[in-house]
Amino acid sequence: MDKKPENDTNVIDLFTKKPVDEPEDSQIIRLAPEFDGLEMLYSNDANPGKLFSMKILCWALKKDGTVDAMVPWLNKLVPAQELNDPLNGHWEGYYDSFHDHAFFEPPEYKITELETAAQYYDASEDEPERVLQEITDNIGTHAILSEDNFSTIMLIHVTSWRLYNDGRIHAMLADEKKVTTTPVLPKDDCLFPAQEHEHFKYFFHHIIANKIKHGDEEAIAAFSQLIEE
Repeated sequence: MDKKPENDTNVIDLFTKKPVDEPEDSQIIRLAPEFDGLEMLYSNDANPGKLFSMKILCWALKKDGTVDAMVPWLNKLVPAQELNDPLNGHWEGYYDSFHDHAFFEPPEYKITELETAAQYYDASEDEPERVLQEITDNIGTHAILSEDNFSTIMLIHVTSWRLYNDGRIHAMLADEKKVTTTPVLPKDDCLFPAQEHEHFKYFFHHIIANKIKHGDEEAIAAFSQLIEE
């Protein structure tokens, strides 16, 4: 049997129409913030038959042309449909509370927005560190930092999410010691990437983060279980 050429691929770049290497086909090239309150539906093995919802941060266009919602999950920003953690969640669909409607495909208007913007703001592939976008966090995401194995913790609100030309997405946090003007806005000099901080651990929805801040026993118990696992 003939060996398949290493550069043979069925994945075509949406805009250049050239083949895309396997590691690159899922690279994110454009974000569209979610402003209408659409949510991700998910289930977990601990609660069979029950659905949970989580606010969608944004929608993302990948290099292969596919679109999915993005949600902060544990210690990274993940595509909703790739959520497949036996303990913490399985993607089940999307939910529009305005129309009380569950659905399973990204909205057409978001796909159009993403594709049009990606064509207009097409960037050179030779600039991996170039910031393509920086969108405000509009769902109240917090990052948790700890330098002593959770004996003490610091909860910091995520100001923005920064998309780089190589597909990386960083959650940007404000260094209070460097804040010179308020409010802190995307691209401010005081921001630093959570994922590159040595003490970064997890992301939390603002409801859970505030419960932890106020000493809610149930939230603290759930958090304790998470760090023990």
